[in-house]
Amino acid sequence: MAEFKPGSMDITQHEKTFDSFMKIIVRTTIGIIVILIFLALVGT
Repeated sequence: MAEFKPGSMDITQHEKTFDSFMKIIVRTTIGIIVILIFLALVGT
């Protein structure tokens, strides 16, 4: 077995996945907030 060297692993794919995940979370959160504001304005 090869020796493990801290910091030598290629994590570019992990970073791309995390960036995509964060974009989805931010867009979903903004969408939910917009829907809630719309419902608050229409419901009164």
